[in-house]
Amino acid sequence: MTSVLFVCLGNICRSPTAEGVFREFVRAEGLIDEIAIDSAGTGAWHVGEPPDQRAQAAAASRGYDLSAQRARQVTKADFERHDLILAMDRANLDDLHAICPTPRQDRIHLFLTFAQNADVEEVPDPYYGAGDGFQHVLDLVEDASRGLLAHLRAR
Repeated sequence: MTSVLFVCLGNICRSPTAEGVFREFVRAEGLIDEIAIDSAGTGAWHVGEPPDQRAQAAAASRGYDLSAQRARQVTKADFERHDLILAMDRANLDDLHAICPTPRQDRIHLFLTFAQNADVEEVPDPYYGAGDGFQHVLDLVEDASRGLLAHLRAR
């Protein structure tokens, strides 16, 4: 079993979107018993809350259901439990490296390193933005999820 953790700041927009999209990709490939999927935030502001309504609406428009998820904060146990810890942006990456035990640092990566068509390295935070920010996040997450799934299948 391989375990993947997606991480953003508050665990209400980007990382729950990544969790929901990747879970659906994994399910569609019949690998749900082989790949464990979770998400968390580096901050604790939204612990226990469902994903942002705008994230849920954008996801639902493409057939992904995020409604059962609840925000939680990254813990030290996550660095033992998960094989890949994927940060949405460099600030999240730096925060993860700061709290991760030295022997587990190699598990932490930027999520978009797995993207095949993205022209950016970070998933932008749509929380304070306007317009189609949540749809753009979905575009990036779907692209990186395809690449991540191909990477895991190749292992």
